[in-house]
Amino acid sequence: MTEGKRYRTFVFDSARWDGFGFRPDDIVISTPPKCGTTWMQMLCALLIFRTHELPAPLAQLSPWLDMQTRPVSDVLRDLEDQRHRRFIKSHVPLDGLPNDPRVSYVCVARDPRDVALSWDNHMANIDLERFMGTRISAVGADDLEELGITGPPPAPPADPLERFWHWVDGASAENEVAGLGSLVNHIATFWERRGEPNVHLFHYSDLRADLPGQMRRLAECLGLDPPTDELVQAAGFAAMKERADELVPNSDTPFWRSNSAFFDRARAGAWKELLDEGGQRRFDDALAELAPPDLASFILRGWLG
Repeated sequence: MTEGKRYRTFVFDSARWDGFGFRPDDIVISTPPKCGTTWMQMLCALLIFRTHELPAPLAQLSPWLDMQTRPVSDVLRDLEDQRHRRFIKSHVPLDGLPNDPRVSYVCVARDPRDVALSWDNHMANIDLERFMGTRISAVGADDLEELGITGPPPAPPADPLERFWHWVDGASAENEVAGLGSLVNHIATFWERRGEPNVHLFHYSDLRADLPGQMRRLAECLGLDPPTDELVQAAGFAAMKERADELVPNSDTPFWRSNSAFFDRARAGAWKELLDEGGQRRFDDALAELAPPDLASFILRGWLG
């Protein structure tokens, strides 16, 4: 086992994985933000527990280890106490996680244009004051100045198109919370190791197109029994949104304005209403600067597209 590079933002810190005691059958769900993290956590929960009636809220069953809204000692204690097969949430790229061949690493990619719109909804739904208060109570504020945070963030542009391009162009560094550059870097760390038997790469559009087939594929990757029709039905977007209070991330440290709004619309292709032909070319050029053609094609369309 080797420690990877450090990814550190005001939201998460990969250093919280240092010294974590893996079990041989652990599952790490590592995705860029707004790419289907909660969906993949739910798929794992259904396949592990074999029932739609989960024994606890999803955020407790699948803790976000690198998230800085709880003391890391508390999260590690909760994980140590778990007796079911553990499936741990992360937004750290694969090269920032401890490398253990006994562990399954799962990533979900998504069309970045859809991610940008989902991120827009995500930010509108966060109570930032409550979030920062929770974060400071958990880990302090000594590192905020070092991270370049000296006050509240500026108000986002009123124009949704400006917000879209801010996401595309304004967060290109690896240590940004979200943006096109950080998304491509994250998926690339899995793409480069996709041939390894414990590294598994999924795509949001494939889950939408063939949820039963993708659940069967996930079960095979993890050595679990295939899903029943009942489990597939429980994994659908509408069924999950009906259980928003139980399934929403960070339900143990709540800072959402609306739990139901977190699930938004599972949108796909809504960016077509925002981008004209010139805008689509601009996006294509931005993606081409960050990803080679084969990776860019997968990021946009998945395995089945």
